[in-house]
Amino acid sequence: MGPYFEHNFKTQVEGCDPPNAAVRKAMDALIHNGCQVHFGRWLIEGSPFVILFDINSAAWNLDRWKGDLWEACHIGLPFHDREANDSLILGSLIAWFFKELTDHLGDKPNVIAHFHEWQAGPGLVLSRTRKIPMATVFTTHATLLGRYLCAGNADFYNNLDKFNVDKEAGQRQIYHRYCLERAAVHCAHVFTTVSQITAVEANHMLHRKPDVVTPNGLNVKKFSAMHEFQNLHSTSKTRIQEFVRGHFYGHLDFNLDKTLFFFIAGRYEFSNKGADIFLESLSRLNYLLRVHKNDVTVVVFFIMPAKTNNFNVESLKGQAVRKQLWDTAHTVKEKFGTKLYDALLKGQMPDMNSILDRDDFTIMKRAIFATQIIFHPEFLSSTSPLLPMDYEDFVRGCNLGVFPSYYEPWGYTPGECTVMGIPSVTTNLSGFGCFMEEHVSDPAAYGIYIVDRRFRSPEESCNQLTQFMFSFCQQSRRQRIIQRNRTERLSDLLDWRYLGRFYIYARHLALSRSFPDKFNMDPKAPLKTEGFRYPRPSSVPPSPSASLHSTPHHSDAEDDDDDEPYNEDEEAERDRLNIKTPFVLGDVPEGKKKQPGESGN
Repeated sequence: MGPYFEHNFKTQVEGCDPPNAAVRKAMDALIHNGCQVHFGRWLIEGSPFVILFDINSAAWNLDRWKGDLWEACHIGLPFHDREANDSLILGSLIAWFFKELTDHLGDKPNVIAHFHEWQAGPGLVLSRTRKIPMATVFTTHATLLGRYLCAGNADFYNNLDKFNVDKEAGQRQIYHRYCLERAAVHCAHVFTTVSQITAVEANHMLHRKPDVVTPNGLNVKKFSAMHEFQNLHSTSKTRIQEFVRGHFYGHLDFNLDKTLFFFIAGRYEFSNKGADIFLESLSRLNYLLRVHKNDVTVVVFFIMPAKTNNFNVESLKGQAVRKQLWDTAHTVKEKFGTKLYDALLKGQMPDMNSILDRDDFTIMKRAIFATQIIFHPEFLSSTSPLLPMDYEDFVRGCNLGVFPSYYEPWGYTPGECTVMGIPSVTTNLSGFGCFMEEHVSDPAAYGIYIVDRRFRSPEESCNQLTQFMFSFCQQSRRQRIIQRNRTERLSDLLDWRYLGRFYIYARHLALSRSFPDKFNMDPKAPLKTEGFRYPRPSSVPPSPSASLHSTPHHSDAEDDDDDEPYNEDEEAERDRLNIKTPFVLGDVPEGKKKQPGESGN
C-alpha cells in the first residue's frame, strides 16, 4: 500500500480488479467519497498486489485530518512541510481503508498491517486511536533524528545517552516529524528495526526497545549465477580493464594482470558512508605498498552519484583514444600479418624494417601521443559511452568493495557484494557487519572484513582498514579465488527464504498481543536459530596471519605450489548444513502478562 503516481502506475503496475470482495468494497467506500484508489499487480518478481491511494484527490480533507491528528495525539503539522502533509493524507486514507476492510471482514481472517518508516506513521497512529481491530507492526530502518545527527558529524554512538532528543529535533525543525515517528513506535503492537546497532539507537532516540530485529534480506535468486560467478567476475573485470586502459594508459602505465579494483558505493554522504576514512586509508595503503616494494597496483572507484551536467569531455576523449589505439593496432597487425605471410611463402626470413613502413610508424606514434591526458569518468549504466556496464556487472568485475560506514542501519552494498561472490569491508556500526559477526565465526576467512568503528578511535579504525586492504593485496590469485568461493556461500544467510523467519515471528507476536484469545505464543521465547552460524573454514590455519605468505606479495606464478589444503565441495557441504530450517513458534504459558514495552492504547 502506498501513494499513487500516474507515471509509475502506467510503467510498473498491471491494473486489475481485487480478487477479495472485502478489499473491493473498502476501496469503493473511499472512491464513492471522492478519493481515488487504484489496484493492480506490481511488475516485480512475485507480482504482489498493490493498493495505491491518490493523495491529490483527497488533499481537500487536509485541514480536517490535521484536526483529527491533533485530537488523537496532539501533534501539529506546519503548512509548509509538504512531505509531512502528504504522509498525513496517505495515513488518513489508509486508516479509513482499514476501518472499511475490518468492518466487512469481521474477524475472519484477522488483519496484520506492517508500517515502515515515519512517513507511514500517521496511518498506524490513527488506526490505533480509532481502535480498528487489527494487529500492527512498525519498522524503522533508521531513526529520523539519528540520520540528522550523524549527517552533522556528531559523535553519535559515544553520546547516545546524552542527547536531549526533543531539543535536537526542534533545532533541526523536524520536531513534528520526530513526534510522528515516536508516536508510531509507541502505538505499534510490535516494534522492529533492521539491525542490533539500530536497535540500540532506537532505544535512546525513540525510547522503546525493539521487540524483534528483522534483518534486511536479498532476493538471492536474482543474483545467483550458480558456479558461473567466477567466470562472470573474469568477464566483467576484463571490461573494467579496458576502461582503465583508456583512463590511465600513457599517463600512468602499470601491469593490469597485477591490478586490483576496489570500490565504494552509496549515497553521497562523505562521512556517514566512510569516504573520509577510506581516502586516508588509501594514502596509508599506498605507502605500505611502496615500502614493501609490492608490485600490485590498486585502482579505486567512487560510485557516489552527485549532480552533473554532462560527461566530462576529456573522459569521452580518453575512451575514444583507447578505441583509436585498438583500431590502429588491428590495422597495423593486418598489414604486418599479410607481409609476414608473403615472406614465409617465399622461404625468406622477414625483414622487420621492410614489413612496417614509415606510414605505419607515423600512425602508431600519433596514436601514442594522443594518450597524454588525465580523465575523469562518470559511468555505471549499460547505455554509458564511457563504460557500458550496469552496477551489478561492475561489482562482479571488482576485487573488493570497501564500505567503512559510520552510520549504516543495514548496508545493502556489502550484502550485494556477498551474494555475487565479491569480498567486502564493512563495520560494526552497520547492521550487515553486526549480523555477520553474529552468524559467522571468522568473517574475514569468508571475505567479510569488519572494521571496528564503535570501540576504537578514528586513528585506530583507519589503521585497521589499511591493514585489511594491505593483507588483501598480499593474497595470491588462488587465495582470492578460494575466498570468492567462500564469500558467495554466505548468500544463504542473506536470502529472504531464511531471514523471512524474523518477519514471521514479529507478525505472530503482533497477533498474540492484539488478539490474545485467539493467538498464543511466548514473546520471550528465543528465535530458534541454533546452528545458524558458519564455523571457521577447515582449510584456514588457526592463526589468521598464518594464512598469509611471509613475502610481501605471493606471485600468481607460484599458485600451484600453494600448500593450503582446500576442498570446495567438502567446505560447501559443511556450510549448507549450518543453515537450519525455519523455527517453530511456541505457545504462550497460561497467565502470561503483557510484556514490558508493549503499548497500552
